[in-house]
Amino acid sequence: MKRVDRLMKDAIVNRVFPGGVLLVSLDGNIVFYAAYGYANIFSGRPMSPDTIFDLASLTKPLATTLAVMKLVSQQKLELDQHLGSILLQFKNTDKGQIKIEHLFYHNAGLPDYRPYYKSLCKLEPNLRKDALRDFLVKEPLINPVGKQVLYSDLGFMILCWVIEQVSGERLDRFVTKEIYSPLGLENLFFVDLDSKPRKEKFAATERCPWRNIILDGAVHDDNAYVVGGIEGHAGLFGTADDLYRLLSLLLSVFHGRSTSHLFKKELLQTFFKREDSTGRALGFETPSLTESSCGRYFSRESVGHLGFTGTSFWMDLERSVIVILLTNRIHPSRDNNKIKAFRPKLHDTVMKNLPVAGSIKRTASKTLDLV
Repeated sequence: MKRVDRLMKDAIVNRVFPGGVLLVSLDGNIVFYAAYGYANIFSGRPMSPDTIFDLASLTKPLATTLAVMKLVSQQKLELDQHLGSILLQFKNTDKGQIKIEHLFYHNAGLPDYRPYYKSLCKLEPNLRKDALRDFLVKEPLINPVGKQVLYSDLGFMILCWVIEQVSGERLDRFVTKEIYSPLGLENLFFVDLDSKPRKEKFAATERCPWRNIILDGAVHDDNAYVVGGIEGHAGLFGTADDLYRLLSLLLSVFHGRSTSHLFKKELLQTFFKREDSTGRALGFETPSLTESSCGRYFSRESVGHLGFTGTSFWMDLERSVIVILLTNRIHPSRDNNKIKAFRPKLHDTVMKNLPVAGSIKRTASKTLDLV
């Protein structure tokens, strides 16, 4: 994996991102795990394998989707259930007939994004969540339900609302109680901005123009931040190791190699299945036919997701490969888009240089140190 190491070091030199952590596993064994560059360029704090990242839209598959999966397994929710039957505020709107699965496939007809924070930040903090949800109810559809795919943050804000309505608990508390805590994932969490700041080793993100601060341990996403840091589309933080432990379990259960009271094989197979008309799985991305961020060598039976802050994971279900790339590419500015070209190149290099089975143990132990 020397070429992978060289590529990551070159990325730092070429300012693709200030710092990053790369973890690669094959058949349940970590074959590469290393940290590069800086977590904060202003303090000079180096990146380390246990740095905690703002995972941005990885919140969608690893918090919101898994929470819905849990509710489905508890028979409290169904994927073909209409939104209007769960949240009565939507019942007599153009969104009443949206199904839960439409929100996951991003074909509910919703807009991709709206800067709600610009209005919400003028309100008292305790009024903002209800005001956000009022915006969601009133937001008109821009496409017929089920007819066109448009990646949408709004759909996952609505899913957050669904989870909280059905479970009776706030999203972060539900997913922590039902999934993260039973797995011992202490470094996978939401940052509640209304609570005492956590003293952790965070990767800094952007110098935010309207907040007038360097974000370090507070969610970058504007709409999530303004409602307290906990939303269905963004807000999750975590380390590469805890992401790996979670994904590794999902992959193992998917293949029937282990059993878990948290996830069922048949349900995982449903959520990971690519839906041909949308080109997506339920809450997860799948490789696009051209210019996929996972490169050219991941099989069609792969799922993953990207995060705006410079985070991503890809999991090849057929070959049992997991690649987790966590970076702070928007530190100190989101104008740095070099990662778009870097991601497929990195994934291609990883897939072409995976070790043979006999060398896996040696490689894993060798690459645990910071490089």
